[in-house]
This record gives sequence, structure tokens and C-alpha cells, in this order.
Amino acid sequence: MYLDERNEFADDVTIPTPIARALLGDVIDLGGAAFNPVVPGDVGQGKTPMYLVVQITTAVTSAGAATVAFELSSDAQAAIAVDGTATIHYSTAAIPKATLVVGYVAATVALPMQTPAYERYLGIIANVAAAALTAGKANAFLTLDPAKWSAYPDTI
Repeated sequence: MYLDERNEFADDVTIPTPIARALLGDVIDLGGAAFNPVVPGDVGQGKTPMYLVVQITTAVTSAGAATVAFELSSDAQAAIAVDGTATIHYSTAAIPKATLVVGYVAATVALPMQTPAYERYLGIIANVAAAALTAGKANAFLTLDPAKWSAYPDTI
């Protein structure tokens, strides 16, 4: 799998702990020179699909029955709104804390080609629900080459 620093949202970043929606790591400026020649609205629409990958690097813990959903969102401003006004392009289901262990891949999905178009700034929102977190870290990035290797028993 190839990673590009400019396509990285989070590199072993702490998942926000309160019960709330919060930005996880950095945003990608789809209209900036670093992403040239892509313009807002065109991300994910080339010949080769681009994939969103979200991986857990430190197990998620909580004193309660916490869940976390990860949302790929875009907004016209760099501080992506967490009040529900940002455009959500993809969201995982609410994942229980017991599932969010080291190495768990919460998402490996091709970027949706859809309307509404992507706004200028793209980021990941962590939606923590049911109980506050006490720990948990994640990686989140875009790649052209997601790891899809799986082990199978010899009896197949």
C-alpha cells in the first residue's frame, strides 16, 4: 500500500473522547496547490478509484458502552462543521468499542462519486456516542492501493 503525506487525515491520532462529533486529525484542501490539478468536486472520479482507509492503532476504551462512527465529510471551510451542516459522503455504522481493537480496519471504501459534489475541504469526523471514550487512536488516509490481502485455510 502506498501512502502520500498530502492524502493523510490522521497518523496515530487520538480519537476525540467526549460524546460528540469531532474532526479527526487534519483536512485535505481539494482546491489547493498540493492537490493540483484536482478541483473541488472532482475527487474520486478518475480512471483509478481512490480509497478511504480508517485503521485503529490503539484500542478504543470507555467506561460505558461507547460506539464510534467515522464520516468522510467535506465543507467550504477548513474547520469542517461538526454540527451536521457539512456534506457527508460516507459513514460507517456505529462500531462498538469492543470491536475497535488494534489493527481493526473500520473502513476501506472507494470514494463515492456522487451529487452533491465534494466541497473544497475534505476530512474525517469521529462520531462518539453512548459513552465517552477513555482511549483510542486511528490512522485515516486516502490511497490508490488499499491492502486487501486475506488468509484462507488450505481446505478451500
